[in-house]
Amino acid sequence: MLLKVSEVRASAEGRFATITLDETSRHRRRMRMVTDRLADGSSVEFLLDLPEARLLKQGEGLVLSDGRVIEVRAAPEQLMEVTANDARHLLVLAWQIGNRHLPAEITATTIRLRRDHVIRTMLEGLGATVAEVTAAFDPEGGAYEAHGHSHDHGGHGRPHGAGHDHDHLGMYGRHESGHRHGHSATHSDYDGDGHDD
Repeated sequence: MLLKVSEVRASAEGRFATITLDETSRHRRRMRMVTDRLADGSSVEFLLDLPEARLLKQGEGLVLSDGRVIEVRAAPEQLMEVTANDARHLLVLAWQIGNRHLPAEITATTIRLRRDHVIRTMLEGLGATVAEVTAAFDPEGGAYEAHGHSHDHGGHGRPHGAGHDHDHLGMYGRHESGHRHGHSATHSDYDGDGHDD
């Protein structure tokens, strides 16, 4: 019988395995997943089955139906790190990013988002400094609701890494971008009932 995860803990204390996923793959409700390789080279397959979709965060623990715990690890991704001239300028940049419904990770001094040359040009035109970084991506949760992002990728033969188009409207006109949200190689679509959230 396939092991199931219906509980997520803030800590993965006592974990026996890890699972490394990018941000898109960490925002799920029901999904068949596979842990990273264990010391003996094996791995454990399980069904993530949560009450609602949520973003699994770095360091959280997935509790298997047999009581063992798997630690969530955020895979490094190619991002843009945006800095501003001052606090007010950062707020203006955050507003522009939010107005385009882009998932963004916001700190007191920086904003991180996925690399996008059109958005980068816009931000630099607004006086921002934009640097390319490779880091874990932990965006604000509200972006999903605004973006209409259910992360339902069909589950019926859609290839991993298949992109979906988003339109960004704003001062630079229409930007049609086929953003690729690549799936981690550590999991596969659950096809038991075709439900993939």
